[in-house]
Amino acid sequence: MSSGHALLAVGGAFLAAGVIARAGARIGLPTIPLFMLAGFVFGPNTPGLSLVDDPAELGVLAGLGLVFLLFYLGLEFSLDDLAKGGRKLVWSGLSYLILNIGGGLAFGFLLGWGTREALVIAGAIGISSSAIVTKLLLESRRMNNPESRLIMGIIVIEDLFLALYLALLQPVLSGAGSFGSAIADFGKAFAFLIVMAALARWGGRVVSKLFGSADDELLTVCFVGVAVMGAAVAEEVGVSDAIGAFMVGMMLGGSKVAPRIHKLVLPLRDAFGALFFFIFGLSIDPNAVGSVVVPVLVAVALTIVLNLGAGALAARLHGFDRQAGVNIGLTVLTRGEFSLVLATMATAAGLDSRVAPFVAGYVLLLAVIGPVAVIRSEKLTWLLPASIVRGTSTRRGREEPARAT
Repeated sequence: MSSGHALLAVGGAFLAAGVIARAGARIGLPTIPLFMLAGFVFGPNTPGLSLVDDPAELGVLAGLGLVFLLFYLGLEFSLDDLAKGGRKLVWSGLSYLILNIGGGLAFGFLLGWGTREALVIAGAIGISSSAIVTKLLLESRRMNNPESRLIMGIIVIEDLFLALYLALLQPVLSGAGSFGSAIADFGKAFAFLIVMAALARWGGRVVSKLFGSADDELLTVCFVGVAVMGAAVAEEVGVSDAIGAFMVGMMLGGSKVAPRIHKLVLPLRDAFGALFFFIFGLSIDPNAVGSVVVPVLVAVALTIVLNLGAGALAARLHGFDRQAGVNIGLTVLTRGEFSLVLATMATAAGLDSRVAPFVAGYVLLLAVIGPVAVIRSEKLTWLLPASIVRGTSTRRGREEPARAT
């Protein structure tokens, strides 16, 4: 690809993603599936204008998008918030993961596509989108609701599980030749996590001294270098680049410059994240999606049931009422960045070609259903029988009407 063609493709990607996302936002849809849709429309697998013939030509830009998405998640992660939630929060988060990961794993095995494929599908089904969940709470003006603090706690636990799951999954996807080599690969990944977690816990002062006096320009250059380098080192030692970026975000999140980094990284996360989703959309083949329509529909129905069950359990543990249980279950319903990361890893590992279109269709459908369900959650209280949740009312902090988007 010539430099002129490359610039045209990147500029067209940004413009197409922005225009389609802006149009979809007017009816309340989150941006992630719309960026994917834009890539699908202008990709090589659909008729009409195609920005690139081979999505792999934009692979480095997609990689940067992945780095900034996971770096931001790590920056947001807080062990202190997890500790403040107490045992009830931990049990709520664990019950959510057990139901959704367990259900996703069982569903993956029922599909019969293979063990590695089932593990990818379990993660894709089991982990909600932190970005979309946070955005839904803000746009529906429910951040002050008592159950919303519980929802954010569940998201924190999911992020912690995400790190462990990626560390476990990477040696499996790499196709270790024996059980011993698989254990060795996992040991390296786990050792990397321990080292990075130690830096995150005790390295804040060092980071503050190194970067504290830098102006915004130099601070941006430095944290981008550290994030990309951390992802590259992780990849070299056999750990996913995604988990490397996540752990670097955790490390910088414990420093005094974290608020400044948080502000400076947002435009990078949004811009390169949009490219990541757009480039993923480029690779979607409509014929392949058509072959997995039934599994996608079954997975969506299963996810709704599992999330409502987890919402009911969390509401019972915290003494919330039935409406709060429905709010919890529906708010954490959407899937997004992590599911697509897993689909990308599955494609790179040469897994069954049906995995990527399955995840794409699943994420797209839930991204439409989730926001609509959250906005209308008071009319969907019937989804949980009154006998399941018998808590006290949480309506003292009743949400304001959702803003029009």
